[in-house]
Amino acid sequence: MPRRHDHRVPRNDDKAVVREVKQPGKLLDFVMHCLDGISRNKAKSILAHGGVTVDDQVQTHVDYPLDEGCIVKIRRHARPSSSNNKNYRIVYEDRWVVVVDKQQGVLSMPVGAGSLNMKTLLDRHFTETHQRCTAHVVHRLDCRTSGLMVYAKSVDVQQQMTADWHSTIIDRRYVAVVEGVMEQPQGKVESWLHDTDRMVVVSSPVDDGGKWAATEWELVEQAEERSLLYLHLLTGRKNQIRVHMADIGHPVVGDGKYGRQDDPGSRMCLHAFRLAFHHPVTGEALTFETPIPRYFGTALHNKP
Repeated sequence: MPRRHDHRVPRNDDKAVVREVKQPGKLLDFVMHCLDGISRNKAKSILAHGGVTVDDQVQTHVDYPLDEGCIVKIRRHARPSSSNNKNYRIVYEDRWVVVVDKQQGVLSMPVGAGSLNMKTLLDRHFTETHQRCTAHVVHRLDCRTSGLMVYAKSVDVQQQMTADWHSTIIDRRYVAVVEGVMEQPQGKVESWLHDTDRMVVVSSPVDDGGKWAATEWELVEQAEERSLLYLHLLTGRKNQIRVHMADIGHPVVGDGKYGRQDDPGSRMCLHAFRLAFHHPVTGEALTFETPIPRYFGTALHNKP
């Protein structure tokens, strides 16, 4: 879909540099060119803190593609907004979608008044950055699971992405610390899952009317009493990884619901580190990754 540009003559204001793009390129390179002499890290920091808009839309991704005629506004001293706080970090944003790295303890959607959730946080970010849109959930993560999520900025884009989710999504991978020593370097867990009135997902090795679910796992590092795993979702059921790891006797560390219940204060060691999907408008294959949380290393080598 071609972009529409406002060809008014760009003017610098007291706090911003405004430039028109003369030839296609990448946003980070353009920012560094406009602010002659600025370091690459400083330019990245300005982007990360919401200091750059393209055609009046905040852009934070260093490789965001610029077309001829785009109007770019750069504020050197942009104040950090809610887009980069202790609850989440914006990894990518354009006019159609936003990808975030959610922290543990944040819900995907509101549940009751005053709940800490990504939709409300993103709606606040859109308001602060003068964007006329709201966040629409495309998929979910458990409250106690951290990691990558994508939200749509309109109902139309949301419906386009969710109508054929299996074609939209390319890859979703998690990293987890689990209890025990793995007997094999890799494996696959399959079962049928269904909710109960007790708000717990139960698993059956045979079709009992539940939803079929499959999870692949791979051993990354083996400690004395715990294991670090990569996990690949072949389906996307509620609590799937947590239930499947408990099924094979290796519950996720810190999961008091399906694992050990004698340490309720510990953080759950499950993180969505990779997300890849087809862009709903451009069709481009986008892939995002985040580092393994630091506390996973501590949890891996601590004895239960």
